[in-house]
Amino acid sequence: MKTNRYSLAFAILLAVFSAIGPFTIDMYLASFPEIMGYFGTKASMVQASLTSCILGMAFGQIIMGALSDVQGRRKPLLISMLVFALSSFACAFAPNITVFIILRFIQGFAGSAGIVISRAIVRDLYSGIELTKFFSLLTVIFNLAPLIAPLAGSAIISFTPWLGVFIFLGLFGILLSTLTVLKIKESLPADRRVSSDFMGLLKNFKDLLKHRRFMGYALVQGILFSGVFAYISGASFIYQKIYDVTPQMFSMLFALNGISLILGSQIVKLLAGRIKEDSILLIGLSLAFVAGTMVLIDVLLHGPLMMLVIPLFFLNAAIGITGPTSFTLAMESQGHIAGSAAALLGVLPTLLGAVTAPLVGIAGEYSAIPFGVIIFTTSLLSIIAYIVLVKNGKAITYSKKS
Repeated sequence: MKTNRYSLAFAILLAVFSAIGPFTIDMYLASFPEIMGYFGTKASMVQASLTSCILGMAFGQIIMGALSDVQGRRKPLLISMLVFALSSFACAFAPNITVFIILRFIQGFAGSAGIVISRAIVRDLYSGIELTKFFSLLTVIFNLAPLIAPLAGSAIISFTPWLGVFIFLGLFGILLSTLTVLKIKESLPADRRVSSDFMGLLKNFKDLLKHRRFMGYALVQGILFSGVFAYISGASFIYQKIYDVTPQMFSMLFALNGISLILGSQIVKLLAGRIKEDSILLIGLSLAFVAGTMVLIDVLLHGPLMMLVIPLFFLNAAIGITGPTSFTLAMESQGHIAGSAAALLGVLPTLLGAVTAPLVGIAGEYSAIPFGVIIFTTSLLSIIAYIVLVKNGKAITYSKKS
């Protein structure tokens, strides 16, 4: 087992690539009403562009994760960042909502490489407690993206039309391409790469799907995060239509998620090595369930805005706790196929999120009840997944590892 000292500079570098997900998704949320008017379409079609992007990220992570196990990390990352930049510029000039939705899929597909390959690089270089600590550090920085992205998006649309957001994303893609060339070194030597045989790649995924504890942790993370995608999809309409907040206030409320996620990640960093990772994970799941229950009660009773904001703050803190721990516990035994394993860990939240995101709007843009039901259900199902697939197995600890 190799361990390395984790550096803030390296964590920031990888976090910038991971941030492509939140920036691609969150920056244009406040623009939903404007986009709906620009294309002369329904709210559900605008939300479909979010679903399309999420699906692109889901399928992209599977392909890019497996490809990086074969080709190494650097080359697939560079090509994908270039495609991301081009597709982002194209989104800004889409002639209609249908083309826009298709381009969002391509954008999400290309952007997925930044998410999955950055995580694979972490597993290439770290393991054990070092992996937990580095990933919690990475998560702290990465979670600044949900804090910055909506504020940046709101600032951009305050002086440009919605297409300014996608021009910014195109420039961001150019930056990531440049960083890949100048700063990213190959972390997967040729002798550690897997065969390019298609059946061999399928076998890797089959082995992961049959690995009880890996799938337990993957489902815990995936199910809980799918509730976050539901929040992302519905937040703009819930805050602006039901509670009548301004786009700027919406961005500030949405940015609170970044603060709570950072707090949760900091808790993991402080507790790592002191108590078992499974115990930390259970704390996060319990907090998520309590917060999810409070959200459901509030929307059923049509409670005030702050009674919704407060439990959502704690829900995101719980996700900040469960994210690093579930990733570490799932990845610890999968170093030989870190790209494929990171892909599955990434694809489950995005794929499940593609299901939950459009369900938020099934009762119309003036009802938050579907949102409350989804948040509660995902917090409950994540606990059930932990109990069924993980709890009865032998807990993974790192106290005896060097």
